[in-house]
Amino acid sequence: MRPPVNADRTAAEAFYHEGNRHQLAGAVTEAERCFREALRLQPTLAEAHTNLGLLLEQRRALAEAEQHYRAAIHLHGRNAKPHLNLGALLAGQKRFVEAEAAYRRALALAPDSPAAWSNLGVLQAGRRRERDAERSYRQALALDAGHQPARFNLGYLLLRQGRFAEGWRCLEARKWRARLEKMIPGPRWQGEPLEGRSLLIVFEAGHGDMIQFCRYAAVLKAKGAARIILLCHPALKTLLATLESVDAVIALNEGGHLSGYDFWTLPLSIPLHCRTRLDSIPADLPYLRADARLVEKWSAVLAPECRAGDFRVGLVWRGNPNFENDADRSLPDLRTLEPLGAVAGARFISLQKDAGEAEAACPPAGLPVLPLGPQISDFADAAAVLENLDLVICVDTAIAHLAGAMGKPCWVLLPDYMTDWRWLTARADSPWYPRVMRLFRQPRMGEWGEVVGAVRGALRDVVASRGK
Repeated sequence: MRPPVNADRTAAEAFYHEGNRHQLAGAVTEAERCFREALRLQPTLAEAHTNLGLLLEQRRALAEAEQHYRAAIHLHGRNAKPHLNLGALLAGQKRFVEAEAAYRRALALAPDSPAAWSNLGVLQAGRRRERDAERSYRQALALDAGHQPARFNLGYLLLRQGRFAEGWRCLEARKWRARLEKMIPGPRWQGEPLEGRSLLIVFEAGHGDMIQFCRYAAVLKAKGAARIILLCHPALKTLLATLESVDAVIALNEGGHLSGYDFWTLPLSIPLHCRTRLDSIPADLPYLRADARLVEKWSAVLAPECRAGDFRVGLVWRGNPNFENDADRSLPDLRTLEPLGAVAGARFISLQKDAGEAEAACPPAGLPVLPLGPQISDFADAAAVLENLDLVICVDTAIAHLAGAMGKPCWVLLPDYMTDWRWLTARADSPWYPRVMRLFRQPRMGEWGEVVGAVRGALRDVVASRGK
């Protein structure tokens, strides 16, 4: 005799499968509705708890997402997936001990999961356990040599350690590369001889990445490239036109069919094919320059606001809020920099765009600033303002790369947690911007007070030295 059919469970499973189809199609609202209906009918459906938790996490309803992951674990503790998802959620909240325990439980259940090993490696790397992280990444790759997140994460770690030979190769696993490859017609450059050939360098990642890696146009011209074309973010077009080795610059918003080149390449792939090592970084500064007419324009703007002899300091304390690590790299607010206002002879100019503009318009009493951000229209404008300054103090954002590329003294405030690979480990300088870049690192995660104190002391010394 057959067991009785549970009508509610059958209907719940139908909603669950429908939710999966919506989730795969990107219809997250409909997917959430289906998972909730499945759980109303059958609260013990562990898989629906797991998938609903993921949707809730994606829209930052973290407390509720955690509840559903834990419900799934309670109902079906032998499934590694909710443990893995819970670990990622806890890691994002910096609940590191709990996150590692969740990853370890996932690995106890699924020791052959490359995703679990890779996620554990990210957690270990973020906590400065770099040897452990490397072992975890390599274990993931031993299980699945094609696991792109593990290879990318390993590359990130190796590059931060200055181990460029393998690091550049691993960086080729970055997830956005495949999307760009589908957009650009023609063969991708894989290091073939360039004598007499034309090359298109395609935009990649953020503005800072383009500013940092556009230096390779000169390297490729030296390798014999007859013509180099840059495809870039619109806000960079006028600035990048100052590159001596570039023959044409096209903004993304200009439309039209891309043609007139033999190969194309992504900026972050060029160091691999040029075999860049820590001691061979092309760092002939400056390689970007401000337009003389714009420099004169901004000089006239600054002149009435600055006294003769003022030491002009540009400030940027926030990055793009959409960047995955922005909460760590950006300062909480402009008040964090208020101690700098005690340095006599320094005049502070805000270069902050978008997030932070309102703070610059109403600065803290101890740190008067000239808010130029709303008047800066693109990076050519920003470069012209920088040309009129003595120093830039900023967080890890595009302005740091612009100042470095122009050979302008720049002090960068760096987070302790998930420091970007390009600043390497434990260095106070940057081989990408030698002699002009100084790095001030957090001693502990979230601790900006000591960093700002060190910057204030260094600024006082520089201003006093110039006065003497």
